[in-house]
Amino acid sequence: MATNDGVRRTLTRLLAGLGVASAVALLVRPQQVVDRLSPGFPASRLWLVPALGGRLLVQHGAVLAVPDRRLVRLGSAVDLLHAASMVPFVASPHYGRAARVSGALAAAYAAAVLAVAPRSDDTVVRPAREHAAAVGA
Repeated sequence: MATNDGVRRTLTRLLAGLGVASAVALLVRPQQVVDRLSPGFPASRLWLVPALGGRLLVQHGAVLAVPDRRLVRLGSAVDLLHAASMVPFVASPHYGRAARVSGALAAAYAAAVLAVAPRSDDTVVRPAREHAAAVGA
């Protein structure tokens, strides 16, 4: 089980690394991201892009540092709330494309990271004998 959780932690960290990279893009190049993904997005609301980038940086950075199940579940819940908050805007002529892209990516990330998340909260991978002694088996 420790090996399986070790692989799962590695996959979780890889996904979190992708999340950190996307966060940095939103923080450093918000206009270029908007121009590429949602050209109709109002310039007066561009501040939302780096704000989202900051939230993603904190969330994915935390999972990258500590890829345990509880933190992954919390991050996934936040992503699903974000995806749900995009639903009222999907038909908007100004915000629709951004809402669809952002909501879909958040929902996809939440599902993917939950699928590969570690099955235990034990963040230290130990030999099976030590693990059994630690849990009282």
